[in-house]
Amino acid sequence: MVFSDSSRVCPMDARRTCGSLLAALDVHPRIAMAILRHSRIALTMEIYTQVPDKVTRDALRRLGDWLDHDEDQGDEARR
Repeated sequence: MVFSDSSRVCPMDARRTCGSLLAALDVHPRIAMAILRHSRIALTMEIYTQVPDKVTRDALRRLGDWLDHDEDQGDEARR
């Protein structure tokens, strides 16, 4: 996939997205810190984590449920 210069993904943006998704999924902050390979919890919590509102959390939960359901369907189709 080729991106134009204006749509390049910055590694820090990807880390921030990952940290925010982990927070939305209620992953313990120390686990998120380890996944993001940070040495200080403050870096994880203050810079790389944005706690979403309830609507966003609900949407992420539905997405996870849908992906789980889709994966289950794939398993059945392979049998």
